[in-house]
Amino acid sequence: MYGRLLLPELRVMLDEGDHAGIKEFCDALYPAVTAEILAELDSQEVWRVISCCEPEKQAEIFQFLPLPQQIEIVAVINRAPLSRLIEEMAPDDRVDLLSRMDEEHVEELLPLMAQAERSDIRKLLSYPEDSAGAIMTTEYASLPENITVAQALEKLRQQAPDSEIISYIYVVDEGRRLQGIVSLRDLILARPARPLSELINRDVISVRVDDDQEYVAQQLARFDFVAIPVVDNQNQLVGIVTHDDAIDIMQEEATEDTYRLAAVEPLEDSYLSTSLMTVIRKRIGWLIFLLVPSFLAAKVLEHYEGVSDKFEWLVLFIPLILASGGNAGSQSATLIIRAMALESNIQRDELNALLRKEFKLGLLLGGFLSVISFFISWAFTAELIQASVVGLSVFLVVLMGISAGGTLPMGFRRLGMDPALMSNPFITALVDILGLIIYFQVAMYIVG
Repeated sequence: MYGRLLLPELRVMLDEGDHAGIKEFCDALYPAVTAEILAELDSQEVWRVISCCEPEKQAEIFQFLPLPQQIEIVAVINRAPLSRLIEEMAPDDRVDLLSRMDEEHVEELLPLMAQAERSDIRKLLSYPEDSAGAIMTTEYASLPENITVAQALEKLRQQAPDSEIISYIYVVDEGRRLQGIVSLRDLILARPARPLSELINRDVISVRVDDDQEYVAQQLARFDFVAIPVVDNQNQLVGIVTHDDAIDIMQEEATEDTYRLAAVEPLEDSYLSTSLMTVIRKRIGWLIFLLVPSFLAAKVLEHYEGVSDKFEWLVLFIPLILASGGNAGSQSATLIIRAMALESNIQRDELNALLRKEFKLGLLLGGFLSVISFFISWAFTAELIQASVVGLSVFLVVLMGISAGGTLPMGFRRLGMDPALMSNPFITALVDILGLIIYFQVAMYIVG
């Protein structure tokens, strides 16, 4: 909406070289809105716009641009202004950018930055990808324990401009080991002469620097935190992860699970900004792999060719049998994978309860669908025996599909693998093979 209204005006200012107007344009809008409008421009034009602003404002707008566009813009900026821009960015955002840039380019930029910023960047880049250390920010407020409330507020005023949030203040000892936490609300309400140690909540919930980012986001959501402290092996406070990062992580993880459920390797960037060859590479592997169970299903049909030739009506109901089992299996796989994604610490007894629940669902849903299939096939063929074959086959195939859709993701989890790798197309292909075997075996047993 903003783009259609304001983009023509911005282009006019660019053509006229109206730097003051462009600066006023950027200052008047929220940085996210400005970035949304700038996404319609090419890299050179975007830099011409944000270069009219102060470095701090440049970083605020730049951080809201899509990461692929950030990388394109970086390629057209000279080293000196680029180093200033990166210095002004939030630590977690600049690490996201630098991790996608060429190492040579990064090494050229680092000497142009202040020593403190340089050390911070090297430390954050050293943490494993998708870990708490890789997504945390080092801009937080911390206080020593042996001071009064008045002294704490004075120190907090000094730290606030460089802190991402000050609603939580972390109390550390001389070795930066985390001792507790104090809320800003408690500090404001306390008497100025009161010792800070009397306000400290020492029951601190924290995460380790090498914890997986999904676990960190779940902890933030579980306890309704605005931020959560990150500590190392010696319990030294090294950073915090904020709620806005948790939202990004959950969206990213949910997107990855959605891709994998559809048998597509996760894309690093949005679909529209991903090149055609990258999309092909992300999809072709699974498509080739899924040819294997399809050929196996063809071999099953070949094996029972004599039965299908003798009882030609069996072929008419193959789509019904396969669709029933495949759909039921995909439903179960989706529900189980989502349950495990939301609850990272599911215990064995809870997994067993899930399996029992899925088995009961298989019996109930299979029975319900088998009755419907029985009457439909009876009306279709007017043969009671043929309808019985279809009805019993649907019951067994649905039960098998739900069982497979529930147990296979759990098996992947037990092996330490991502349950979402057990994609719906794979579940469907597997159920197709087993469903054909069940269908023809039931027919041979009932019809003879």
